[in-house]
Amino acid sequence: MTTKSPAEQEFMTTAEQALPAYRPEGAPRPKRPMELAWKTAFYLFKQKFIHRRKRFPLVTMLEPLEACNLACEGCGRIREYAPVITKTLTLEQCLKAVEESGAPIVSIAGGEPTMYKELPALIEELVSRKIFVYCCTNGILLERVMKQIPPSKYLSWVIHLDGMEEQHDIAVVRTGVWKTAMAAAKKALEAGYRVCSNTTLFQGSNVEDLHELFTLVTDMGFEGVMVSSGYDFVDGPTQEMFLSREESIRVFNRVLNDAAIKRIRFYNNPLYLSFLRGERDYQCTAWSNPTYTVQGWREPCYPLADRHTDNVNDLFSDELWTHYGVGVNDKCANCMMHCGFESATIYNAISSPVGVASLVKSLMTKRSGVGAP
Repeated sequence: MTTKSPAEQEFMTTAEQALPAYRPEGAPRPKRPMELAWKTAFYLFKQKFIHRRKRFPLVTMLEPLEACNLACEGCGRIREYAPVITKTLTLEQCLKAVEESGAPIVSIAGGEPTMYKELPALIEELVSRKIFVYCCTNGILLERVMKQIPPSKYLSWVIHLDGMEEQHDIAVVRTGVWKTAMAAAKKALEAGYRVCSNTTLFQGSNVEDLHELFTLVTDMGFEGVMVSSGYDFVDGPTQEMFLSREESIRVFNRVLNDAAIKRIRFYNNPLYLSFLRGERDYQCTAWSNPTYTVQGWREPCYPLADRHTDNVNDLFSDELWTHYGVGVNDKCANCMMHCGFESATIYNAISSPVGVASLVKSLMTKRSGVGAP
């Protein structure tokens, strides 16, 4: 009688079951570079206290294409950009957008970035400029792309995972994606890449299943787990799947219970995790993550585009932000996304000595955020 290997079993449902198949071999995982922390801190200090800017970017969200090889129910991008779905940015357009923003961090999203033909050249150029790059991916093409892009402390792959195998494959509406993504993650870690995961919560998210996933990737050596609630995109095909703000808080209180925070290596900073649990309140600072697409800069923010503009400075104007934010615009009512609120915890913290002390204390005593071990 032939015994199936863990990777051949029907569904991977627990971390204990999956770890033998996906635990990386060889050298220990790459550490999160301390340069990221001090460079970000110096940038924030310079913008706020030397240049005296009221609003300024922290992360440039770059979407060189909107096409994707999946059609996830919770994604509005491929539907919102359907009329221009075959359009892509040139390498020169991508680099110009990064220069115009001036942020020290670039998140390459989409669409599916690994489908972008210029991705190796784009990452090579950004890394040569010592810009920290987070490349988001569903993992399907990651093994192929890694052959063209060497590891670097300035580069991290961010693999989207919405649960263990069965739950994730339901979310992405295709069987086999989880195993492909996990196999790619294992090879990436073995090759010396920094790797994170990103998980979006919706109605029906299975808390126990998510804890198994987060335990698995922590034990594999992922740099951290990013979490956020889904934004209720108008173009999303199933509006019932999105959480209200009150529902998000209830779910995150279970997902981010004290035991999980102690055991799991979360990437989000501890103040944002506290916000998700309803323990802190912030106003959105989504201008910190200006998003450049095939149609220009999304205005006002990453999840919401009432229009597009060619001038990134339009996104920082006082007049624009009188029309958006929680309690100001109904479109913002349920949003708790990290692009608007994780940055809010940082901007709020650096506005006062008490805030700075609170952030530093949280980073030193939790397993999450830039200071995570």
